[in-house]
Amino acid sequence: MTTVGILGAGKVGTVLARLAVAAGYDVAVAGSGDPARIRLIVEVLAPGARAVDAREAARADLVVLALPLGRLPEVVGTVGEALTGRLVVDAMNYWWETDGERPDLADPAVATSALVAEALPGARVVKAFNHMGYHDLDEGPLPAGTPGRRAIAVAADDAAAAAEVAAFVDALGFDPVPAGSLADSVALQPHAEAFGANEDAGTLAAVLARFPATERGAVVAAARADAAVDAAG
Repeated sequence: MTTVGILGAGKVGTVLARLAVAAGYDVAVAGSGDPARIRLIVEVLAPGARAVDAREAARADLVVLALPLGRLPEVVGTVGEALTGRLVVDAMNYWWETDGERPDLADPAVATSALVAEALPGARVVKAFNHMGYHDLDEGPLPAGTPGRRAIAVAADDAAAAAEVAAFVDALGFDPVPAGSLADSVALQPHAEAFGANEDAGTLAAVLARFPATERGAVVAAARADAAVDAAG
């Protein structure tokens, strides 16, 4: 059985754990610190999943990062080496309310999943599950082929990793939609039209395709052009 490790026992983490258990995966969930602190939460919100420490969760076949983006350094320090070679799903977003004011993460030129990949060299990082609200994730799963089945965008630099995560998305009850590279995943972040999308595959693909023509797409393009000029000296 494929094992799924989820770092983060909050709303998104526990919903994904519940969906993964329902899909037949062996699921381990880790919070910060002693697993005893989240054992009751996991038992109630994701029955069938196990509360473990971060090191055990990081040994899973597929590891989901479902915690505040600002805690990435903690992930690197605790399980960074263990994630080398692992399939890592980045479901995180930058929220100033929880992460604090972080100009590096708020920069419109920055695809935060690219920062995750840089921080976890050797990990096979894929962006997915970040754009849909946890309520919609919880209520949205449907069998493949069901009309109106909701979709989850999948972005990665590694085509094989993207394919594996697409299969995981499908198993959890959603249609996977290719969303380009990690750099392209900026189209899934807060302020982009796709962020918050709870749509079928055709609609989500259309939203992603028109991103460059949107106001946010123009902001991102301008910021990246400025960054390129600065880099060129």
